[in-house]
Amino acid sequence: MLSSNTLGHPAIHARRKRRLTRKALGAALGLCMVVAALSTWLATRTHIVDLGNEQQLSDSGLLQDWAGGAVIVMIRHAERCDSAPGPCLDDPTGITVAGSQAAGRVGQGLHQLGLNNADMLSSPKLRTRQTAHFILGQAVASEDWLEGCDKQFASEALAHKRPGHNLVLVTHNGCIDHFARQQNVVGGERESGYASALFVSVDSNGKARILGRLNEPDWQRVLASAAK
Repeated sequence: MLSSNTLGHPAIHARRKRRLTRKALGAALGLCMVVAALSTWLATRTHIVDLGNEQQLSDSGLLQDWAGGAVIVMIRHAERCDSAPGPCLDDPTGITVAGSQAAGRVGQGLHQLGLNNADMLSSPKLRTRQTAHFILGQAVASEDWLEGCDKQFASEALAHKRPGHNLVLVTHNGCIDHFARQQNVVGGERESGYASALFVSVDSNGKARILGRLNEPDWQRVLASAAK
């Protein structure tokens, strides 16, 4: 008579083999789901192109969108007096002399683009008001939401954009970061340098699309080249 052990060994091995097969299939399926989710996440990430590159400036469509009054440009204030070694304009909560000169160069670039159909606002902080003044050459209206830098910033910016009018916002790194987050910009690309500008196109349905960033040293060079 055969013992139960003699009969049991093949059955036990078969059951173990089936369990291992199911585990392997489960692990493979789980890996596929992770890879698919990662691929989807990567596909939805937004990268900010450097508009200081003339080809990327041309490819972005910025000049055409600006001419059509379809752009919001978010400019970070110029160099802060309290975090730079250079001389201040006057008040230590404002910008440096070098910062005021940089803001002036940004202003020259904006005037090359054209400001006839542009609205301009700044944060009420002294450093942003000074930056806006040197960009435009005169005082600019300020609004508190441009200082708040919270999750409502993006919706506020879009709400202030008038059809057919470009919107120039002089604000803070944190506010621009919030906007970029909502556009799914990867973390390493959300930092804005002093007096740099993030250009955003807004379509007729109010949908925003980031065109790219232009850093202060590149303004005049690339815009002068584009105008030729």
